[in-house]
Amino acid sequence: MGGPSAEREVSLSSGQACAAALRGEGFEVIEVDAGRDLCTVLDDISPDAILNCLHGRWGEDGCVQGLLEWMGMPYSHSGVLSSALALDKQRSKDAFVAAGLPIVDSVIVPAEDVRKRHVMPPPYVVKPNNEGSSVGVYLVHEASNGPPQLSDDMPKNVMVEAFAPGRELTTTVIGDRALTVTDILTDGWYDYDAKYKPGGSRHVVPADVPLEIFDLCMDYALRAHKALACRGVSRTDFRWDESKGADGLILLETNTQPGMTPTSLTPEQAQACGMTFGQLCAWMVEDASCDR
Repeated sequence: MGGPSAEREVSLSSGQACAAALRGEGFEVIEVDAGRDLCTVLDDISPDAILNCLHGRWGEDGCVQGLLEWMGMPYSHSGVLSSALALDKQRSKDAFVAAGLPIVDSVIVPAEDVRKRHVMPPPYVVKPNNEGSSVGVYLVHEASNGPPQLSDDMPKNVMVEAFAPGRELTTTVIGDRALTVTDILTDGWYDYDAKYKPGGSRHVVPADVPLEIFDLCMDYALRAHKALACRGVSRTDFRWDESKGADGLILLETNTQPGMTPTSLTPEQAQACGMTFGQLCAWMVEDASCDR
């Protein structure tokens, strides 16, 4: 858990929650804050299995997965290739298109160009191509007077994506099974604070949507999981424009290591399907392997 990514604090929260839950299930657990000495630390511990609660770059993009494969240590969630593919938003979109899944148009452009002009007609969204949890996301409204003034810590190249209006929906996949659909209600943009601060959003589980939309979310999430060759647990996020019916359902992205904090969506969905948080964590540990 932890690590050096922009999502370090969320990862620490996920790791601490999972560690407590696993101890409650009878596991012997050692918490490791992933640093540059990770290889040495893991070699000293010699664990039976690793529950990877890292989020964002280095922990969710295939890097730590490659290290664990090299060391021959069984780990949870997706493997090297699918992790790298899923965190690269543009390449994962290419995989979704090949699988016949609906996405919105996007381009990868220099951040400096985005600061100077509208690279596509507003409304649109600007985001890093390889971070998660709404880190560094800018929403440019239709009535915006000018291009967004991106912060200096944004990467050299960013994704600019057509804004998909509508409701925020999400579906978790565990193994080869889609769980349910959550409708995420917020007062505004579903940003980092809305995701992780208490009261930042309200979740309706199962989502009160037409059966056709519910079933499509379940189907699309499972197909996205397979298109990226994910393993273990993943969560796929959608936008649904009610005025367009089924044609208004758009796949945004798939998270190969969804949050496991007290306000997180995946544990909530598992609970709605009769699986306690402890049972979910135990399932991920028992599912751990190499060559994922």
